[in-house]
Amino acid sequence: MSVEIVSAGPMLTVQDAGRIGLRHMGVSDAGPVDAAAMALANALCGNASGMAALEFAGPAGSFTTSRPVRFAVAGGDCDIRIDDRIVQAGESHRLKPGELLRIGLAREVVWAYLAFSGGIATAPVLGSRATHLRSGLGGVDGRCLRGGDILPLGADQPDVPCLRPASPLQGASLPRGQGPIRVVLGPQQDYFDAGTLARLTGEEFLVTPQRDRMAMVLGDACLPAARGHDIVSDGTVPGSIQVPGSGQPLVLLVESQTTGGYPKIATVISADLPRLAQLPVGSRIRFAAVSRDEGERIGIARARALRDALAALVAKPEGILRSDYLLSCDLVGGIVFPEEVVWAEAVMRKGRKA
Repeated sequence: MSVEIVSAGPMLTVQDAGRIGLRHMGVSDAGPVDAAAMALANALCGNASGMAALEFAGPAGSFTTSRPVRFAVAGGDCDIRIDDRIVQAGESHRLKPGELLRIGLAREVVWAYLAFSGGIATAPVLGSRATHLRSGLGGVDGRCLRGGDILPLGADQPDVPCLRPASPLQGASLPRGQGPIRVVLGPQQDYFDAGTLARLTGEEFLVTPQRDRMAMVLGDACLPAARGHDIVSDGTVPGSIQVPGSGQPLVLLVESQTTGGYPKIATVISADLPRLAQLPVGSRIRFAAVSRDEGERIGIARARALRDALAALVAKPEGILRSDYLLSCDLVGGIVFPEEVVWAEAVMRKGRKA
């Protein structure tokens, strides 16, 4: 029960929910850059949201399986083919032994996710299967996957239907929000004068090619620190905006170090960090400052919306009209109270007799 990597793109890794709770030991979380996208791919396959799946930037590659499985791609639209048959991202499909699955470049995003029913079952390291490339932990030998790798799969229920969202998705992704990227100022905003703080929220920044799973560097706006660019190293989190001596801010992502010696002018709120990380090179962004309480409120609302969206997935047709698919459909045109329809028909019949 396995998936074989026939060919692999340049940034194909195993990821799960990450190594939570080890930052005090110097171990950062890893896990998906866009957790909601991975959760959607997993849910479409009937998996729990944090089960191990494949993250890719660029083309994913090609795959075969030793058993019938369901799979789904989420995060961005891309060319997906089972042998020569084209299928859609954002819903699950069946892959049989002997068929070749090929997945191309995700469009208009950086990171996308491929999940298989049962989940990837590589050996956990420090409680997680997530690959941390910088430290060589997890996944397969802590590295990007390559052709010839064979990934074990967890237990699966073959008769479970394939799923799709109840409403069409845009770009094979759940909504990520719009507008400026929201940040909470600090914890070292006092290293920057009023003019620089105003520049943080008043100017546009450019997404540069200097990016990976650890961080992304922003250009076109310089943020000099009036009190200098060196501090006694203290804790960092994904979303921390560090400003080194160049004045070019860098936003930490899921493989970031757990401490750092550059002042942090602000922190991107957790609800907006995936949206920032998914912007292609050359995109322009603005920041907007919010309070810590507002950031928490937005995060709670986003988590609730994700939970509701995953709970609303429905069975998709697969050639044979199964009962679980029929029960997911609105076959009577929006009728909510059948007894009212029966009453209305009775009145109409009585009127015709009169």
